[in-house]
Amino acid sequence: MSYPDATVRRVTTPRERNEQIERETLSERATLVANSKGREREEEPHPLRTAYQRDRDRLVHAKAFRRLKHKTQVFIAPEGDHYRVRLTHTLEVSQIARTVARALRLNEDLAEAIALGHDLGHTPFGHLGEQALSPFLGRPFRHNEQSLRVVDYLENDGQGLNLTWEVRDGIVNHTWSMPEPSTLEGKVVRFADRIAYVNHDIDDAVRAGVLDAADLPPEAVEVLGPTHGERIDTLVTDLVEASQDGPEIRLTGEVARGLDVLREFMFERVYLRDDAAREQQKAISLVRALFAHYLDHPEEVPEEYHLAPGDLPTRIADHIAGMTDRYALRVYEQLFLPQSWLL
Repeated sequence: MSYPDATVRRVTTPRERNEQIERETLSERATLVANSKGREREEEPHPLRTAYQRDRDRLVHAKAFRRLKHKTQVFIAPEGDHYRVRLTHTLEVSQIARTVARALRLNEDLAEAIALGHDLGHTPFGHLGEQALSPFLGRPFRHNEQSLRVVDYLENDGQGLNLTWEVRDGIVNHTWSMPEPSTLEGKVVRFADRIAYVNHDIDDAVRAGVLDAADLPPEAVEVLGPTHGERIDTLVTDLVEASQDGPEIRLTGEVARGLDVLREFMFERVYLRDDAAREQQKAISLVRALFAHYLDHPEEVPEEYHLAPGDLPTRIADHIAGMTDRYALRVYEQLFLPQSWLL
């Protein structure tokens, strides 16, 4: 008995099957991993995982990713168990991005990888740390650019993670002050980031007693909904429906305005509120004191940061930006406060 097709059937690896599934099932607008611009250093394909899956896994296993669990989202070094930190924010962004990407038949693996890496460069104490570092560098310190520096140079003993071009593009361009990401998946993450932080920051502010749910602007509540879950559902559903047929990722006008109103409200009532100014200034002063110390004592900057390109201020910024809130507080205490056990 003969099997005429047995000699021509091609045996494929799991990775090749996944790439074939992408070609057969994803939208023509999706970024296929087979069309990736690749990595700066060429690597042999993995037998199980596509390139975007490998990027996702490298990011999850990165030291900078683990440190996100002790980095401020809004409230500095929160004591409560239920406040968001930078890690939980990242996971919420990833979840929203994956939901939208799957609904639009975009590349879910690429969207997830970008989301997991987008905030790796955040300083301790949130955006306050960025403000503190900028004067020493002669340029604005931007967490998105630092995230790219982390994956390019600072991880893996100075070798970086060697991520694909599309993931790196999505990471550095996820903020709205930057050019749009080159892929639709990157644009999805940009929206997912804003949807996530505006809404979970409201949730945390209410939990902290800074806001009452009744304080929210009625024009935004009427469009988006009165609860956290309803607002997320409205925004994600609208993002998918508005982006299904056109060439861009977008919200409809009414829903986009509702999100903008909430964001402006949060800046006025939470992010820039007067009663937080004193504690915020303490955080800025702490970071600047650490920077000044390391300028005088560069030998105390860990060797791993001297492996990356850049001048001394840049390498000091790398070190401080990598600190968690509690580690920065502990180093400051050791450097500048009397140690009772020595007295």
